[in-house]
Formats: sequence, structure tokens, C-alpha cells
Amino acid sequence: MTARFRRHADIRLTALEGEGVVLHLGSRSYFTVTETGLTILDAIAEPKTFDQLVDTITSEYDVDRPRATASVRTFLDRCLESALVVELV
Repeated sequence: MTARFRRHADIRLTALEGEGVVLHLGSRSYFTVTETGLTILDAIAEPKTFDQLVDTITSEYDVDRPRATASVRTFLDRCLESALVVELV
């Protein structure tokens, strides 16, 4: 089965001029994310596979698939470490 990702239920997002602010209510931590990161976090309000997230980035931005794949992987890894994203198996 393919893993899917979704936002942690305790995070709140706010867009601010080309970037975003993320508040994790559980840990009371704030994070800043790029516009691309905000797009990913918006997309995973509902569970999405990794490939669906790469598709989202390639359709929203002028970026090739290999670069989008690397960027999504790096972002998801950081979000998983900070408990902003949950991996569903």
C-alpha cells in the first residue's frame, strides 16, 4: 500500500505575502514556510500520496518533475521531524 500524508490536526496555517506561518498548537511552536511549502500543506488538508503532491507542485509552479520530487521529499522530511505532517500507511 502506498503511504499518504496529511497535515497534523493541531496545525494552523496563515499566508503572508509569498510565505506562510504555521502554528503547531500541541507544541506551541511557530514555523515559517515558503509559498511552495504552504501549497503542500494546503494540499494535504486531505490525505495525498507523495506522487499526488509532486503533481500539485508541477502543476502550480514552473518546475520539472525531478526538482519537484526532491523539493517535496525534503519538505516532507522536515515536516515529519517537526510533527507538522503525519504519514498514513
